[in-house]
Amino acid sequence: MLLILNVGKGSKMKYNKLTILLKYILYLIKASNGRGHGIHSPFVFSFIKKVLNTTTQGDWVNDIENYRAALLNNQHEINIVDLGAGAIRETNQTKKISVIARGSLKSKKYSTLLNRIVAYYRPNTVLEMGSSFGITTCYLAQAIPLGKVVTMEGAPAIAKEALHTFSNLGFSNIQLIEGDFDKSLPLYFNMTTTIGLAYVDGNHSYEPTMCYFNLLLAKSNQDSILIFDDIHWSSEMEKAWKEIKEDERVSLTIDLFYIGIVFLKKENKEKENFIIRF
Repeated sequence: MLLILNVGKGSKMKYNKLTILLKYILYLIKASNGRGHGIHSPFVFSFIKKVLNTTTQGDWVNDIENYRAALLNNQHEINIVDLGAGAIRETNQTKKISVIARGSLKSKKYSTLLNRIVAYYRPNTVLEMGSSFGITTCYLAQAIPLGKVVTMEGAPAIAKEALHTFSNLGFSNIQLIEGDFDKSLPLYFNMTTTIGLAYVDGNHSYEPTMCYFNLLLAKSNQDSILIFDDIHWSSEMEKAWKEIKEDERVSLTIDLFYIGIVFLKKENKEKENFIIRF
């Protein structure tokens, strides 16, 4: 199962653009070249060759990206309630769809990467928390055609637009749950046994990130994979990412700057942390 989290109340501690740029330059200096050279872990080498450096192609990609473009140009205004950290911080605002889309949609580069991760590791089910307008949801659903994506969105108006996205793009294997994640997540945990692959997105602050990391671990096994979004977005997220890497239950991590991937494989005798260019 794949779990994607976008939860909790927002933090206003985001780094400014210059700080993020400097951190990105430092990341490029530290990172392996992204081709697998010098990587001695067979597992990570396989991930680089078969997931990271492959391409995602097809008419369906063009369909989703054309829909993304339409959202980015949509001047219609909706009332939104923000439940996570990010571009939309105030509650009960009226915002243009284009403005929300620019601040919340995952880029094509990372949306297609998530698609490849799901396709390669083949989780039975996918749960996304933080639908936004459903673009990434559709990438996930395409990778699991015989399964179902369960996606959660706290803002009713945004959830409504996401449903339009699924319908217009022809995805019938997506179930959207609307409401406060603090209530819907425990209910979902009661219905599932094991988390296979989790992508944690949306709340860019320390306490919620660590809270959900521990909740996910309680439902994980040695084959589980956890992915955290925007690990260098703020000092709080970097603090959380550091503690996650150091957790004794974590055996291997991969830092791609904008996302961090956590593996729990027990066969790893020593903890390994990789920084790889993507």
